[in-house]
Amino acid sequence: MSIWWSLQLRREAASVPLARRLLLRTMETAGVDPDISYELSVALSEACANAVEHGGPAPAAEPCGDYRVTAYLDGDCCRIEVTDSGPGFPEPGPAALSRRARAAASAPAAGEGVVGESGRGLWLIEELADHVRFRNRPGRGAVVSFDKILKWRDGAALLQVS
Repeated sequence: MSIWWSLQLRREAASVPLARRLLLRTMETAGVDPDISYELSVALSEACANAVEHGGPAPAAEPCGDYRVTAYLDGDCCRIEVTDSGPGFPEPGPAALSRRARAAASAPAAGEGVVGESGRGLWLIEELADHVRFRNRPGRGAVVSFDKILKWRDGAALLQVS
């Protein structure tokens, strides 16, 4: 058995915990190990927070704009994708941005050097997931997708149905 869901959310801070809670409850119901569920929920929160903050200007008809979250639990893998309608990742591209995020995370703490918070969410996603992809949709925004191999609790509901 597989589970998937997709949400279209307003680019407001209140949408981030909504997506996180839905993911946590889905994984709890399916029987996913709580530590894995927590790691994925933190990664999802970071991706959603980035979409809210950097998702681009809203169309005139909509005061906040929106972004989409899709989650797939299929077999022993969970894939999550967060898509916004903003300008996308800055040049030279998402791969370089990710390298900068890793460098920023290993730099001295604030007060010991110049370190910004930009990119730390991407670094967290990379640390918590097994496979991460950052890409731009030309003229349509950014996509952050990440996968994680699942571990199950004994008697997991999703495994019982399969």
